[in-house]
Amino acid sequence: MKLLDRLIVKDFLKTYFFVVLMLIMIVLVLDFTEKNDAFIRNEVPTSEILEYLFNYGLYLNNLLTPITVFISVVFITSRMAGRTEIVAILSSGVSFMRMLVPFLMGASLIAVASFLLNGWVLPGATEDVYEFKREYLKEDSQSHYQNFHVKVAPDVYAYISRYYTSSKTGRFFTLEHIKDGELLSKLSAESIVWDTVANAWEVRNWKLRVLGEMGEKYMEGDKMDTVLSITPEDFDLPSNHHETLALPELNKQIKVLEDRGADNLSFYKIEQYVRFMSPFAAIILTFIGVIVSSKKTRGGSGFKIALGFMLAFIYIILFLLSRTFAEAGTSYPLLAVWLPNLIFAVTGLVMYKTVPR
Repeated sequence: MKLLDRLIVKDFLKTYFFVVLMLIMIVLVLDFTEKNDAFIRNEVPTSEILEYLFNYGLYLNNLLTPITVFISVVFITSRMAGRTEIVAILSSGVSFMRMLVPFLMGASLIAVASFLLNGWVLPGATEDVYEFKREYLKEDSQSHYQNFHVKVAPDVYAYISRYYTSSKTGRFFTLEHIKDGELLSKLSAESIVWDTVANAWEVRNWKLRVLGEMGEKYMEGDKMDTVLSITPEDFDLPSNHHETLALPELNKQIKVLEDRGADNLSFYKIEQYVRFMSPFAAIILTFIGVIVSSKKTRGGSGFKIALGFMLAFIYIILFLLSRTFAEAGTSYPLLAVWLPNLIFAVTGLVMYKTVPR
């Protein structure tokens, strides 16, 4: 089987790279056709367009991995079944699980490559894609933030109702010192402005309440400087910042946001879960693909390839839905992110036990 293993792995990887290349080229042509008028209107340099298409191709490779893996497996396995090669292998005394080994080896290589791309290469390409869209296509140009909560010190919490990035100004600012569930002081201000000369925040039209054992103290004023552990750069981050960080940087950012108690921590943690979850999709879908297409049928491989497309699209849709639910604030984000893999893994085991091969 060792020679046959090498042939199957080689054929699997060759087919995978061919399918990936074809699908990416099709999507890139469609994307270029759609945006060509904007490229001409904004006088985008050709070198910038080519770099954008290359980076977008890397992004598409990650997105299309479930489809390309499944199609490759179904194509190879159905072709082997059509030539009665699988019947010959099984008739020689080789078990079905042993026949799966080269397919799973190929899927594991793809999974490792996908993990390395997701963790270290793809974030930089994704950042370049979003930067290109912001600069030339005027996409994702967020100018203000609403309901911004952050922990700026131990037991000290800040809130800004609305922050405008262009003027570096926040409206309706509060700073609360809470210890053991008890409010010790509260600073309220109509606005907070970043002083570019002093590199510090200035609160305007402020009111301060200090609660102590001897009673409550109340103060107010027009302007006052205050020191916070946040700067305007923290607001200038794009909405998809979590997608543009390499895995080590993502882990550091999660630690910083945990210390601050920031509201957007869930997006970064979910991105971290996805980085470790997505490579397993290649292995699970390969397992299902071999089971689905290992039996010879009169209709040939066309129906099985169509079935592969459908199952892969179902996986992608389920993944997008589960990630949306996780980012919406579900109580179990880790379970929500892994749900597609769990469902398809159970489906594969059921099919292995029940589907004739």
